Amino acid sequence: MNKRLFVLLVILMSLSLIGIIFVQVFWIKRSVEDREEQFSNTIGEILNKVTDKITERETKDYFDRYLNQKDSIGELQGSHLRNIFFIDRDINSNEILFYSHGILEEDYGIASTFFDNGSVNDTTTIKSYTSKRTKTIFKEDFGLDGKQYKLNPIQKLQKIGGLSSIEKAQFQEVFSEFAKQVPIHKRVSKQEIELLLDRELRNRGMEIVFEYGVYSKGLPTKVKSRKFKFEEGKFYEGPIFKDSEGNSNFSLLISFPKKKRFLVQSVLGMAALSLLFTLVIVVAYSSAIYQLIRQKQISEIKSDFINNMTHEFKTPIATINLAVEAIKNPKAFNDKEKVQRYLQMIRDENKRMHAQVENVLRISKLEKNQLDISKDRVDVHDIIQRAIAHVKLIVGDRGGYIKTHLDADRTEVLANDVHFTNVVVNILDNAIKYSPEAPKIDVYSEVAKNFIIVKIQDQGAGMSKAVLKKVFEKFYREHTGDIHNIKGHGLGLAYVKKIIEDHQGEVYAESEKEKGSIFYIKLPLI
Repeated sequence: MNKRLFVLLVILMSLSLIGIIFVQVFWIKRSVEDREEQFSNTIGEILNKVTDKITERETKDYFDRYLNQKDSIGELQGSHLRNIFFIDRDINSNEILFYSHGILEEDYGIASTFFDNGSVNDTTTIKSYTSKRTKTIFKEDFGLDGKQYKLNPIQKLQKIGGLSSIEKAQFQEVFSEFAKQVPIHKRVSKQEIELLLDRELRNRGMEIVFEYGVYSKGLPTKVKSRKFKFEEGKFYEGPIFKDSEGNSNFSLLISFPKKKRFLVQSVLGMAALSLLFTLVIVVAYSSAIYQLIRQKQISEIKSDFINNMTHEFKTPIATINLAVEAIKNPKAFNDKEKVQRYLQMIRDENKRMHAQVENVLRISKLEKNQLDISKDRVDVHDIIQRAIAHVKLIVGDRGGYIKTHLDADRTEVLANDVHFTNVVVNILDNAIKYSPEAPKIDVYSEVAKNFIIVKIQDQGAGMSKAVLKKVFEKFYREHTGDIHNIKGHGLGLAYVKKIIEDHQGEVYAESEKEKGSIFYIKLPLI
């Protein structure tokens, strides 16, 4: 994949993911705001309903007390009837409508102290009013002679005992004026407010803790819950005991200490699903990006591997071709010494290519658990000496050295002689290849508890922390400008790691750029 296209794809996917997350957060925030608005409207309705019920209850109490006292007195001290009527005649139907409305005023001598206004000398009395409404329709009938005249009632409706809404309002106004003189804690109790509020909240499915208080012109009264606090903007208010003009000196305040939690919980189900789906998208996105980056790295590593393998094969093939052409020359054909030298060159280059192919096949078999690794009791110091013998001439040719500091007093492990030797050779070979100057290598051994630790230290180019994390990965090679300036195909240390792990051991490295590297091999002793 083109690098620019890859970067553009990552940017577009990232922007899309950020957009999805932003939309989800905005939706959750908007849902909470909508729920808060619904909550405010519902609490407003509840306050209106509760205050209306309290007012109705108080009015009913006064009416009941008045009627009880009226019944107990029994004797009228005076009465007066006021009557209003009108007559209307329909010419077409010869019908006459007679309507009368009378109000009967009855005085039972009930003093206004009934309302507990505290005045003993009050001589004002409360009177009872009864409404009487009559509606009669008459039909005009004439005799056969056309002179005799008679009115026949054909419909009569009569209602006694009720007052109109206006008259009721007048009575209620009288009661409310007297009630204003009564202390608020005698007009309504805390138990009544709590019961009504709790009932109205439960009827609307709102299980939430509340605190309340009745305030008079901004000042607290005795009627309030124990934990109620007057905090501006954190309570809902509704007037209580309104007069006929809708004014009131008292307000019922209600607050909800756990309002935020309640609102969040109300959208928590949908929000949780939304966040879950967003998390799935984030995980899928991260996985996709990781796979894209990983595939890109693998693609680059494989390309590098193919280039290096091609380069590794190119030189031996060219040498073999030259040797074959030289042997075909009649002059060289008769020179047995030259022929032997050319044949040896062909054999060596062929062996070199075979070794490269074997390395690739060996790591492939190891990954598929197809490599037969039989283990025997071996001496680690002997294996180290044999491995050093393989590379000693190369080190000497470059003017370097390999020093041993084998201090372990227990050296026997259960291992495969050939593969473990290859492990040490590979690490030594790396130390030689990555030493720009003459290779200077020290090999140490020591015992730690029931393990032997082999330490191979060089003073070469070293590795950065980023390279150190990937040095045991298959096909990985650190780029040093020209990718072919250091021979190899990135399989050596991957092979080392696989073999050591198969021996229930551990291999790791420490390194610092320009200061060399240290490789550690840790194996269990027997």
